[in-house]
Amino acid sequence: MNSLKMPSWITGMGTKALAAPILIIMMLAMMILPLPAFVLDIFFTFNIALAIIVLLTSLYTVKPLDFMVFPTVLLISTMLRLSLNVASTRVVLTEGHTGPDAAGKVIEAFGHFLIGGNYTVGIVVFVILTIINFTVVTKGAGRIAEVGARFALDAMPGKQMAIDADLNAGLIAEQEARRRRTEVAQEAEFYGAMDGASKYVRGDAVAGIIVTIINIIGGLIVGMVQHDLDFATALKNYTLLAIGDGLVAQIPSLIISTAAGVVVSRVASDQDIGGQLIGQLFAKPQVLNITAAIIGGMGLIPGMPHIPFIMLAAILAGGGYLLTKKAQMAAPAAQEAETQTAPAEMEEATWQDILPVDTLGLEVGYRLIPLVDKTQGGELLKRIKGIRKKFAQEVGFLSPPVHIRDNLELRPAVYRITLKGVEVGTGEANTGQYLAIDPGMVSGSLPGVVTTDPAFGLPAVWIDSSMREQAQSMGYTVVDAGTVIATHLNHLITTHAAELLGRHEVQQLLDHLAKDTPKLIEDLVPKLLPISVLQKVLQNLLIEGVHIRDMRTIIETMSEYATHTQDANELTTQVRIALGRAIVQQIFPSGNELTVMTLDNRLERLLMQALQTSGPDGAGIEPGLADTLAMQTEVAAQHQQQMGLTPVLLVPGPLRALLSRFLRRTLPQLKVLSHAELPETKTIRVTSLVGGQL
Repeated sequence: MNSLKMPSWITGMGTKALAAPILIIMMLAMMILPLPAFVLDIFFTFNIALAIIVLLTSLYTVKPLDFMVFPTVLLISTMLRLSLNVASTRVVLTEGHTGPDAAGKVIEAFGHFLIGGNYTVGIVVFVILTIINFTVVTKGAGRIAEVGARFALDAMPGKQMAIDADLNAGLIAEQEARRRRTEVAQEAEFYGAMDGASKYVRGDAVAGIIVTIINIIGGLIVGMVQHDLDFATALKNYTLLAIGDGLVAQIPSLIISTAAGVVVSRVASDQDIGGQLIGQLFAKPQVLNITAAIIGGMGLIPGMPHIPFIMLAAILAGGGYLLTKKAQMAAPAAQEAETQTAPAEMEEATWQDILPVDTLGLEVGYRLIPLVDKTQGGELLKRIKGIRKKFAQEVGFLSPPVHIRDNLELRPAVYRITLKGVEVGTGEANTGQYLAIDPGMVSGSLPGVVTTDPAFGLPAVWIDSSMREQAQSMGYTVVDAGTVIATHLNHLITTHAAELLGRHEVQQLLDHLAKDTPKLIEDLVPKLLPISVLQKVLQNLLIEGVHIRDMRTIIETMSEYATHTQDANELTTQVRIALGRAIVQQIFPSGNELTVMTLDNRLERLLMQALQTSGPDGAGIEPGLADTLAMQTEVAAQHQQQMGLTPVLLVPGPLRALLSRFLRRTLPQLKVLSHAELPETKTIRVTSLVGGQL
């Protein structure tokens, strides 16, 4: 005998995938097909169990997005209750004349046990539950969801910019950045869906009242006209059945509405609702002791019920006592008095007293020590590791480690970044607060300490943590104190990359490359060039922001031209031409059109003449011409930036190095390219002409 096999379209689907279609079919069946009382009992019990599961799940979620399917559950549970109302109405009207158990044991239990068989009491209880559900719980949850959706949408640009800032600072990887961007979008969609789904619950409350009234009126008509019942009997039977049916639907509705309020009203935390309640409401023994004294005093007032008040006061006082003892046991033991020892005899000075200067250093005031202390979390330590890793991946070599130490001479919240013992950057970071940075498109001002972003000089303000969401919704980029320091450090490391590439780093880079291509390295260093020339070429590239990740192309190009010249500047020019595609890609990441500035023909001829008379350093450029060149280039660069374009100056090859060195001090953001560095596949669009007013 052949065994029965499931169809392939069913076996191809998982069990979870069949749950939703089965539930929809079940609801349609309840609306269309007559159901016996026993089946109704099962469905009513399932409805109550589903409501309890939803409430408990909402209590144990840490973030609203952990229960992202809740709006759909809200809709399905509402439709399930309405389907049950239709099915139970059919049974109540057709079988209600037989007695209070006509629609099943669940409705009978709610009609007798909960309201004592008194339909007047039942009507009052049902109306109260409906009012609570409709006007309090559902309305409040809907309002919170509406405001949450608006704030989430307003805060999206600020959150996206904060994610981009963390990514650029090397604090997170690209995969983590994508996950956070998706989470931000899902949060806005979740609150919007909750705002819409709450309308279904309000409609369900109204439908419950209407269905109950229809059941009572319809039952009276059916009982008295079709089954010849007297008015009192018909009123009692059908009212109890209608009220029992309404309570069976309204109680799960109230539970799920409460769950909706819990989900949308909670504040983001790493604890569930139970942990927050216990940890925040009953954490202070002073509060419990004062409450116990007040409740105990009320219990001593004549005419008050003494036992409940005094019993509760005793419980609160006991809880406060236990919390006090626990705090005393957890407190560190008193430190013993330090024994005074005789000062050690001064030793002779040795060579060990000469300490090497740290290549990269970070000094912090005492309030910033928790950010760099491993025993206290030290989140900044992890971020610095991420910065070095991201720098190595993007620039092409491993920067020296950052030596961190506390400096009591600094103000408590001040930090200082040093390069070879010399300060290159300083700033202030307030732990426990957030720096709201104005990127230029905020919608208002914030109360706080006005300052500037230490990394890029943008206007900013230090705000309390409670104003973080508001600041993000207004368009500010909001970062914590650790991110401020990490971003500043990352900016300075990138800016001073050429100074960080010492002889030791170059040798490590060559040793790393020699593992894969040993012959390529041996043919260049030291056969053709000393390592100092290679270091100078790499530093020239880094000074102008060119990454040195493609070391194979750099080594091959220098090997080709090293037999003709050992001048670092000439070799740098040839390497830049070989790296032209990568340089252009770094400046123009997308598109085939390059928007650039160029020199006027007359100015170009004057500069070529000055180059021939003064040499490659350009020291012989006439001062008036130099001032005019600097001024007009600055105006053209500002015009480019206002158009949202990167300022790029395209010049002939012999002038590129001269103009790059000359304009670097006044216009550090300007990129100077030569015609030979541009790939043939790119098209050029000139937007500004420098020197046209000479």
